[in-house]
Amino acid sequence: MSCGTTSSKLLTAPKKLDAIYPGKVWLDTDGKPIQAHAGSLIAVGDTYYWYGENKEYTDGKSGIESWGIRFYRSKDLYNWEDLGAIIPANIEDPESPLSYKVYPERPHIIYNPVTKKYVCWIKIRGLGPQFRTVLIADQITGPYLMVHEKLFPAGLHAGDFDLVIDEDTNKAYMYFEHDHSEIICAELNEDWTDATENISHHFPRKPPNTREAPALFKRDNTIYMTTSGLSGYFPNPSEIASAQDYHGPFKTLGILHPNDVTETSFNSQISDVFKVPGKKNLYIALADTWFPHVADDPNYASGDLSRWVRSAIAKATSKPMKPFTPEEQKAVMYAAQLTGVNTSISRYVWLPITFNGDYPTIEWRDSWRIEDFD
Repeated sequence: MSCGTTSSKLLTAPKKLDAIYPGKVWLDTDGKPIQAHAGSLIAVGDTYYWYGENKEYTDGKSGIESWGIRFYRSKDLYNWEDLGAIIPANIEDPESPLSYKVYPERPHIIYNPVTKKYVCWIKIRGLGPQFRTVLIADQITGPYLMVHEKLFPAGLHAGDFDLVIDEDTNKAYMYFEHDHSEIICAELNEDWTDATENISHHFPRKPPNTREAPALFKRDNTIYMTTSGLSGYFPNPSEIASAQDYHGPFKTLGILHPNDVTETSFNSQISDVFKVPGKKNLYIALADTWFPHVADDPNYASGDLSRWVRSAIAKATSKPMKPFTPEEQKAVMYAAQLTGVNTSISRYVWLPITFNGDYPTIEWRDSWRIEDFD
């Protein structure tokens, strides 16, 4: 089975696309690679907006991790018009959470129908313990006003996260990785710009089995959460869990990509799951292949590389620390090199979620079309 992540062929512009090609370089309508990494989607009327980390100046040498939050729009989910960095980088204050010298990551935007505001939360790292910056706007395209420069949800350090709205109650929740040890669900306040003290704890584990990068969606009356393990930028097997209440308890159902023998979630990490409006059963998992060249390693295809990286992390974080095998030593050194490098080359892996009863799974597709789903 092909994972489709090693091809260097560009999808040539200005040819109009009529399908999604996971793992290929995705060009905008101007013919430039899309820069909306660790991104999310939001629908406003009949228009889709894709936003994420702008890595156009990231090269692994300049120290620039992202240059603001970049937005694109589309009518069909295939062809994307560049709107620029609507939430721009702060080029004057190196201590600003939006400075290009720090790491504004994984933005999520939700619309509050009561306040009629778009609320944007951004994870910030590089200024001590990870925290949140919160902004609001009257329009999805801004301008965005910062209302919290430095916020610790419920007083806690907060890593990768997702936001979800309960449309039945108009409550919103944030799920985030806490201190490499658990996932926390925190209910937001009424205007969705802060977290309350109403929290719950999920998946207490140790690395590399700590859960991070949560992405949630609701189908019928069941809430699902996808998560990845903890292995830095090196990809690992994603898990899927379900619950009947936003505070759980969550039950782990199993591996989300059961047919991926590489044990890397098709060399990707999910940042968002988007329910396509007007489609009964189309949920798109948005993911990044941070380093396409990982798939060129001779031990990648068998899954050995993934297993060695994870076993090395488990040994490194055990007390007392356990010695590595030669394979684990080589693998963990390889994974360590995937930090502070050129993530502007990362590619997008958008795949539909399929359901076997109540068990969601993701299968590889070299290409697929929105129109093929009811």
